Amino acid sequence: MDISTDTFATGPMWAGFIAFVVAMLALDLFVFGGRKSHRVSVKEALIWVIAWACLALAFAGLLWWYLNDTQGAEIAQRKTLEFLAGYLIEQSLSVDNMFVFVMIFGYFAVPPELQRRVLLYGVLGAIVMRAGMILGGVWLVSQFSWLLYVFGAFLVVTGIKMIVFAEAEPDLEQNPLLRWLRSHLRITQNFQGEAFFVRQNGILWATPMFLVLILIEASDVVFAVDSIPAIFAVTTDPFIVFTSNIFAIMGLRALYFLLADMADRFHLLKYGLAIVLVFIGGKMLAAPWFHMPIQWSLAIVGAIILGSVALSLIMSRKESA
Repeated sequence: MDISTDTFATGPMWAGFIAFVVAMLALDLFVFGGRKSHRVSVKEALIWVIAWACLALAFAGLLWWYLNDTQGAEIAQRKTLEFLAGYLIEQSLSVDNMFVFVMIFGYFAVPPELQRRVLLYGVLGAIVMRAGMILGGVWLVSQFSWLLYVFGAFLVVTGIKMIVFAEAEPDLEQNPLLRWLRSHLRITQNFQGEAFFVRQNGILWATPMFLVLILIEASDVVFAVDSIPAIFAVTTDPFIVFTSNIFAIMGLRALYFLLADMADRFHLLKYGLAIVLVFIGGKMLAAPWFHMPIQWSLAIVGAIILGSVALSLIMSRKESA
């Protein structure tokens, strides 16, 4: 199978997108109160969720306009659909992070007003890690095209495992990383505001907030192992892979604050995400014999996610009644 990892994006386009991401993070930190602890309201979270979705759609529109003008309507439509499909896949799979965030914050009893900033630093770390993993993945696929079949099989197995263990509750007390950190660091008993480290009697101590940050970063690495191979089912263009990933990550924090208090009402969403992984993996494995148009992939993934959300809400209402 011939795999092309060429991209239409020029150096200025890469630099422009990275500058956009840096500018948005700076606005969050210095203009919209990202450096100050406060509890994020549902209204504020909803505004940011809508804003990031609109920015992603605006980016797709700019992408189509640029490519239609420079490379023709056919390539413009294909690349724009690849971005939208990749964004939907990455956004859907990143929702699984939300359940992990709920578990981590609940385990450490992190006050709601302290959660916003630690997630902002989590986003910063995730962007750096995802960039490295995406570049590495693109290079590997360009050198060893058969890896796409390995990725496909991995996604199918991962999706089946998610279905089997969907109701299992991870035990953070036995988490190897957390146990190692506790055995190798001096850790304060209580939170020290939003600080990750404090000095007490001249000795540097880590705070529980630092443990929270490390676990959040580690969880993103785990989920990136699923989500990055998944997007290769729709595109191997590194610019599309990178931008769709970043838009999904940037919107994840707001999505968490919007849905965190209702996470238990979306208990079937995990099954929907698992089915998405199986579908995408199967699509990659079947690629030599069957080519599925991007529009179909976009519609099927959207239908699976919307269906699992709708069924979750219906069942929650019946249980409440």
